[in-house]
Amino acid sequence: MDEAPPATGMLPDRTVAGERLAERLLRYRDQSPVVLALPRGGVPVAFEIARRLGAPLDVLIVRKVGAPSNPEYGLGAVAEGGTRFLDEVRIRAAGYTLRDLGPTIAREAAEVDRRAREYRGGSPPVELRDRTVILVDDGVATGGTMLAALRAVRSQGARRIVLALGVAPPDTVELLRREADDLVVLLAPPEFFAVGEWYHRFSQVADSEVRQLLERSRAPSFLRKN
Repeated sequence: MDEAPPATGMLPDRTVAGERLAERLLRYRDQSPVVLALPRGGVPVAFEIARRLGAPLDVLIVRKVGAPSNPEYGLGAVAEGGTRFLDEVRIRAAGYTLRDLGPTIAREAAEVDRRAREYRGGSPPVELRDRTVILVDDGVATGGTMLAALRAVRSQGARRIVLALGVAPPDTVELLRREADDLVVLLAPPEFFAVGEWYHRFSQVADSEVRQLLERSRAPSFLRKN
């Protein structure tokens, strides 16, 4: 596992976060890794990592499953390939059953499929079987969505999964360490409210930017190791 990150500080923006993570991931460059980003905020971070490592870049679509009465209250997540993570303890505490969440799960699964088609523009997903996969996001709060992402990658036969994050609270970092083979995080502040508070510039990433970065990563020159 990677050494403990500094607990305090600020990141200038997602591009710099990607550059700093890439420096700490250079040991994987000779393993011909695949870099996967969680859209939308993870894509600019992952682009810099993939560029530095000369690795193919792709997205992994994951959608939060929110409570029917409060969509912002996460009860789990669904990912490409049908992988789900549902927090049954949290679901019961909120007064719901798995059946109650059926329509929400179906709606989010349909959105996963739609976004996968939109972002890739008809290109097939990168093959993950027997590969080292570097899974990237700009930051994580509770970890439910990322758990679904990790399990989705594992189900596709990845040989090794490395999780790279800009920022996450310490308890979430420890939760995710149990699922990943390696974890690199730039900041792990004990007082954590939202990912955006740890970036000086944290503007919304548009779908058009995601598509543009993925298109740029398909150029032959992109895969040259820097």
